[in-house]
Amino acid sequence: MKKIGIFGGTFDPIHHGHLILARDALEMLDLETVIFIPAAASPHKLDQQLTAPDVRLEMLRAAIESEPGFGLDPMELRRTSPSYAVDTIEALRRREPDAELFHLIGEDNVDRLGTWHRFAELSEMVQFVVLARSKVKTEYPYRTIRRHLDISATNIRNRVAMGHSIRYLVPPPVENIIRDRQLYREPQK
Repeated sequence: MKKIGIFGGTFDPIHHGHLILARDALEMLDLETVIFIPAAASPHKLDQQLTAPDVRLEMLRAAIESEPGFGLDPMELRRTSPSYAVDTIEALRRREPDAELFHLIGEDNVDRLGTWHRFAELSEMVQFVVLARSKVKTEYPYRTIRRHLDISATNIRNRVAMGHSIRYLVPPPVENIIRDRQLYREPQK
């Protein structure tokens, strides 16, 4: 049976923390692929100002283009916002009816997972896997992949706004896009 990891998020920007944990999931869960699905807008972050979808998509493509086992699907960017995971999983289930789907979520989403749109249906269609990158060893009711990585998109955006280097935090092609497009010039909260 085909095993597919689904990794959704705003990826604003995609960074090495995302990529390292996605690679860990690919290997530890013996997945055929991890599909990155950038969100048009997260239902839980509707107040957040996002970089244009085409630019986030460009950064994602640049970050994973030579990575075996990683794929990209912009389906949520084509839908009316906000993006609901259940709609995405239903679309993937139609394409891959026999696949086992693993929904990779950041540990910051676990507490509010039960509030996700049509959560009961979603939880029947996927196995949730928590990608934990903090130092805190919290126990979750789902399979967990742990790797302490002190990298966050907010920190990266703030470093850019302050004129600090983001080398080693994002892949070089992503750093080039951020610089060339003059992204993240304003500090974030």
